[in-house]
Amino acid sequence: MQDLAEGVAHFQQDVFPAKAELFARLATTHRPHTLFISCSDARVVPELITQREPGELFVIRTAGNLVPARAAAADGGDGGDGIDGVAASIEYALAVLGVRDIVVCGHSACGAMTALAAGQDLAELPAIAGWLRHAAPTGTPQDGVEALIRNNVAAQLTHLATHPAVARALAADAVTLHGWVYDIPTGTVERIDPASGRSAALAA
Repeated sequence: MQDLAEGVAHFQQDVFPAKAELFARLATTHRPHTLFISCSDARVVPELITQREPGELFVIRTAGNLVPARAAAADGGDGGDGIDGVAASIEYALAVLGVRDIVVCGHSACGAMTALAAGQDLAELPAIAGWLRHAAPTGTPQDGVEALIRNNVAAQLTHLATHPAVARALAADAVTLHGWVYDIPTGTVERIDPASGRSAALAA
């Protein structure tokens, strides 16, 4: 906690004053342009990866960057409130904030995908086991974790489209879906084609 408290002091003394005009504007304006759905993994920091300022990204972070399909949310499904929380955030981003882009970002060495690829016994972790059901179908353990990571991003883009707010925005050509995979040791980002699941380097 001491490190966190020192960080807050540094923010208040140095960072905040340098961006005072930005924060004054953000006090009355909330208009992010992108919904960014990433893993909860502490090594994945959306604003750092994209070099965006506060207020530009509306961020949802879930284990395995999972987006339960809307049918699962409506039924309660495994995870219950967590599912509804993700659905509510997606709806708010589209219907209230009017974001124009949605990014689902997976990453290398993902613990959730590693557990699936290894076929780990999650009997002692029932909440995790229930949540990871939303990753299926992502392939088979024989595909390896890297393939599962990419396939999972494509699957979550498909899940996204089941949410009414997303479906309406897609039909009106008001939003674009993007799949990314961030590689932690190199800093590179791959683009995942939502239809084929194939990857390519992200072009600026």
